[in-house]
Amino acid sequence: MSANRKKFYLTTPIYYVNARPHIGHAYTTIVADVLARRHRLLGDDTFFLTGTDEHGQKIERSAAVAGIAPQQFADQVSIQFRNLWDRMGLTYDRYIRTTDAKHKRGAQKLFADLYERGQIYLSSYTGQYSVGEEIFVEGPPGTIGPDGKPTETVTEENFFFRLSEYQRPLLDLIESDTLAITPEARKNEVLSFLRGNVVEGRAAGLEIENSNAGAPYVKGALRDLSVSRSSFTWGIPVPEPAASATDKKHVMYVWLDALANYMTAIGYGSDDPKDITEFNHYWPADVHIMAKEITRQHCIYWPAFLLAADLPLPKAVTAHGWLLFDNSKMSKSKGNIVRTETILDAFGDEVYGKQFPDSTKAERDLFASDVLRYFLLREIPFGQDGSFSFDALITRYNADLANGYGNLVSRTLNMIGQFCDARIPQPENTEFPSDFSDTWNLILQNEDELESFDFASGLNRAARKIAALDGLLTSNAPWKLAKSDSNDDIRFLQQFLYAVADSIRVITAQLYPILPSTTAKVWKQFGFEKSIEQAAADGELNNLQRGGLKPGTKLGPLAPIFPRADKGLVQIMTDMENPTPTETRPEAPLKAAATPAPAQPVPTDSTHPAAAPRTSSLGEPSGSLPVGGSGSTTTHNGPTPSHTDAPASGPFASVASQTPITAGPADAAPTITIDDFAKIELRVAQILVAERIPKADKLLRLEVDLGHEKRQILSGIAEWYTPEDLIGRRIVVITNLAPRKMRGLESHGMLLAASEGEGGKPVLATFGEEIALGSRLK
Repeated sequence: MSANRKKFYLTTPIYYVNARPHIGHAYTTIVADVLARRHRLLGDDTFFLTGTDEHGQKIERSAAVAGIAPQQFADQVSIQFRNLWDRMGLTYDRYIRTTDAKHKRGAQKLFADLYERGQIYLSSYTGQYSVGEEIFVEGPPGTIGPDGKPTETVTEENFFFRLSEYQRPLLDLIESDTLAITPEARKNEVLSFLRGNVVEGRAAGLEIENSNAGAPYVKGALRDLSVSRSSFTWGIPVPEPAASATDKKHVMYVWLDALANYMTAIGYGSDDPKDITEFNHYWPADVHIMAKEITRQHCIYWPAFLLAADLPLPKAVTAHGWLLFDNSKMSKSKGNIVRTETILDAFGDEVYGKQFPDSTKAERDLFASDVLRYFLLREIPFGQDGSFSFDALITRYNADLANGYGNLVSRTLNMIGQFCDARIPQPENTEFPSDFSDTWNLILQNEDELESFDFASGLNRAARKIAALDGLLTSNAPWKLAKSDSNDDIRFLQQFLYAVADSIRVITAQLYPILPSTTAKVWKQFGFEKSIEQAAADGELNNLQRGGLKPGTKLGPLAPIFPRADKGLVQIMTDMENPTPTETRPEAPLKAAATPAPAQPVPTDSTHPAAAPRTSSLGEPSGSLPVGGSGSTTTHNGPTPSHTDAPASGPFASVASQTPITAGPADAAPTITIDDFAKIELRVAQILVAERIPKADKLLRLEVDLGHEKRQILSGIAEWYTPEDLIGRRIVVITNLAPRKMRGLESHGMLLAASEGEGGKPVLATFGEEIALGSRLK
C-alpha cells in the first residue's frame, strides 16, 4: 500500500462451488485481470480480489451424496477455480473463500452490527418450497415447481433485514450515479425494480411518490429480505446477540455471507492493526464486476446493507452479458457447455506445442490463455450477450493474431535481422517517411477503451493499426530497397524499418493488458533489457511517444509468435467436450462435482429465504450460460414475513416476448380443428430484462422467465413500449415456435398481443389474477 498512489480496488463475484469452473467464470475473471494490469501500469495501487462462495443447502446435500463432509466438498471444487486461474496466469492479489476464518468473523460482525442497529428482526414465513430446486415459488399447496414435482408447504423462522426502508435512498443514489451502474440497461432494470409498476400502483390506489430526480415510484414496492436459514446447518452461525433471540440454530444466508466477502477479504471484522489499515485504505471498492443476472443483488441488497451499517458504498457495479454457444443456449443435456481447459489444452498442445515441442506446459497454457482472452474481449461487446463457437475462435485467432499481429512482428523483425545485422536501425533523422504520418497518428490514438470496458472497440482499433502497418510494408517493399546500390534507398530502408518497429513497440505496449504472455515474447525479441512486466511496473508503458526504440539494440532470438491453427482443431475441441464413454474427464474431482447437481435458480424477489447471489450454477433450467455468473434467474413473489413491521406486498409484476399477433375479423381466419389448436403451446411468462437492440428501431430484446427455464425473445413492439414499461409484466408466450434469427440474435418464442386495425398498438395479453409462471393456457 502506498499513500502517494491512487488506489484501485476491483472484484469479481465469488464463484459458487456447486460445479467446476467453466468459460463463463473465465470471462469475468479475465475482464478483471485486464483492468488490474491496466491500472498497475498506470501506477495505481491496485488490489484484485476473486474467490469462491462455499456455504448453503446445495453444498450440504451434494456433499452428502458424495459421502464426504461439506468442507471437503468445498475444498475440492474451490481448488479447481484457483488452479485454473493460476494456470491462466491471472494476477489476483487475494483469493477469498467464505469458509475462511477471517471471512466468518467479518460476516458475523456485519450481521451483529445490523442487528444491534435494529435493522434485522426475527420473524417467520410460510411458502411453497421446491425441494429439487431449493427455492420458494408462488401458488397454493401442491403447486408444481420448476423441477416438475409438487412443492411442499414449509414454515420456517428467519431473521429479516429491513430492506423496505431503503427504497428511496437507493433510488436517489442510483439515479444520481453516486452508485454508478453500467451498462445503462442494467441500471434501468434495477431502477424499474425499485420503482415498482407505477401504472398498476396508481390503478390500485397505492401511494405514489417522486424521487429526487422526479421519477415516480410506488412507495413500499421493496420488501424486507430474509438473511438467515434454520432448516440446514452448512453456513456461518448467526452471531450474538441475535442468536439468543431464538431457541433455533440459524445460519447466515448468502446475502450477508457471500456479499460481505468484498470487505472481509481486505480486513473488515479483524482486530489486527494491519487488517484495519488495509480495510481503511482499500474500501470502498472502485468496481464490482459480474454477470448481469446478479446485478440486482449487488445494486439493491448490498448497498442497503452498507447504508444500514453506515459504511461507504462501492463506487461502481458493471455487468456483462451471457455467452451463447453456436448461437444456442448452453445446457448439460445438449452437452455444449464449454470448459476453459478445452481451449487451453487444444491451443496449448495442438498449436503452440507442435510449433515448439520443447516448450513447457506453463508456456503452452499462457499462450492459449492469451488466445482466449483476445477472442472473448474482441468478439463480445461488453455488457451484451455474445456467441461463442470453436470455429469463430479459430477464425478470429488466425485473422487477427496469426495473420495480423504475429505476422507483422515476424516480418518486421526478420527484415531487421536480415538487412540491419539484427540491430534496431539508426534512422538519419527522427522524422518518419512522408506516407507514415497518418498511420502513426492512428497508432498513438488511445481513447482508453479498457477503462470504459469497451474492449471490443479498443481491439478493433488495434487491428486497424496493425492492418495499416501491414499495408505500408507491402506498398514500400523494403525487401526490394535492400537490394539497391543507392545510399538514399538504404537510408530510407533504415528509417522506414525503424518507424515500423517503433510502431510495433507502441502497439505491443497497448496490447499488454490483453495479451500479457505473447507481448512479453515480442518485447524480448526486440532485445529490451527490461521485461515487459517490469517496464509496466516502472510506468514505462504510459504515454508512449515516437522514438522510444534505442538504435543499435540487438534483437533477441526470433521465433513465430502465433502459429496458424488448423480448422481440424474444431473437431479436437468438440471431442474434448464430448468424450466417448471410455474417456474420462481429468477434472472430475469427486462424485458429486463431476456431474453437478441441478442449478439453483437465483430468485430476484427480495423476500425469498432461498434466494442467493450464486455465481456458478450450470443447471438445465438456464436458458444460456451466464458468463462468469450463475444459473437461471427466476423472478417470483415469495413468502412475506409474518411480523407486524413487515412491509406491504412487493413490486408489481410486468411482461415479455416476441412480435405481436394482431387479431383480424372473425371471418378472416380459416377454420381449424381442436388438434390444430393443441399444437400451439401457450404458457405464462414474466419479463426479466427488456432492452433496445442497437440500430433496430422496432425491436426489443426480452428475457422471459417461464418458471422452468428462461428464454430470449425479440419483439417488434419498441414503437409502443419502452423497456421500463415491460420489466416484471406477466404475459402469454407461444413457446413451441421454431427459433428465428433477427439482427444476429435468436428469438425463442412469440408474445401474444391484440391490436385494432392495421398498424394499431399491440396490447399485450396479461392476467387479472395471480397464476404461476410456466402454467399452460388451455
